[in-house]
Amino acid sequence: ASIRLDAFNYRQTALFLPEWTCLDQAMVYGLTGGVAKYLALFDDRKSLDENVADLFFSRTGYLYEEADNLLTQEFRDTDGYSRIIETIAAGSNQITEIADKSGISAQNVSHCLRNLVETGIVEKQQAITEEHNKKKTRYILADEMLRFWYRFIPDAIDAIEIGKGKAYYLQNVKPQLSSYMGSTFEKMCRQFTLEKGIEGSFACRVSRVGTWWGTNPNKREETDIDVVGLDKNKKEAVIGECKFRHETTDKKVYDALVERKALLHQQYRVVQYLLFSVSGFSDWLEKEAANGILRLIQLKNMYE
Repeated sequence: ASIRLDAFNYRQTALFLPEWTCLDQAMVYGLTGGVAKYLALFDDRKSLDENVADLFFSRTGYLYEEADNLLTQEFRDTDGYSRIIETIAAGSNQITEIADKSGISAQNVSHCLRNLVETGIVEKQQAITEEHNKKKTRYILADEMLRFWYRFIPDAIDAIEIGKGKAYYLQNVKPQLSSYMGSTFEKMCRQFTLEKGIEGSFACRVSRVGTWWGTNPNKREETDIDVVGLDKNKKEAVIGECKFRHETTDKKVYDALVERKALLHQQYRVVQYLLFSVSGFSDWLEKEAANGILRLIQLKNMYE
């Protein structure tokens, strides 16, 4: 018999570092994806920055060579898989685009992606209300550690090899962490929405959560909805927007979310809007939330 040992979710991850702030706990989730081995490496006597520099940006850091070690354990053609993962980490998410950017044929990319999905490194994602639309399929890195590694480590190798990894991290990586954490925060928000939705905390009984993306015909541009929670029995939905940034979330974010409700499949009626924010909300939003149609959720609320 064999058991697939899944990673911890963001709330379970926080239990490894109980004295840290919610923000730092979220950051650690974004760096480790909740993998127990990686979490055990963090030293709560040091700051988050010291831990990241020691683990990723040092020649002796456990996670400095972890990406290569992980791929070597799983695959023979590590170079091809590495190029595909690096291409996805850089923002490409469709087979043809990944093939063009990586220089690998679409047929081989398709084969490698199947293996990467099977091992849990990559996730095949589909727009939640259009699961059977093959055009609405994209590939994202499900492994948070690899996503961080491939986004930042390749350009840092020269600095790390001469012992200047910490300086490189502080100057070049730390300022980008809020941007990097955007997709991690969205994942956390979807976890929260499913958990609370099943408990009945929203305006409908959410039983399935995902994301939606596509073309906004009114603006003729690509757009997405970060969080979509569905009650398939009553054909109702909650939709949400997630902001991991160091500024107050304001009315224009809410207005944009309300406008996007028309993009969902018409069989679902949107009954509530969710705004997730790391840095709080404007006074206007606080007053608007009194009507119950809008729900405001700060990072600290997600850990309660």
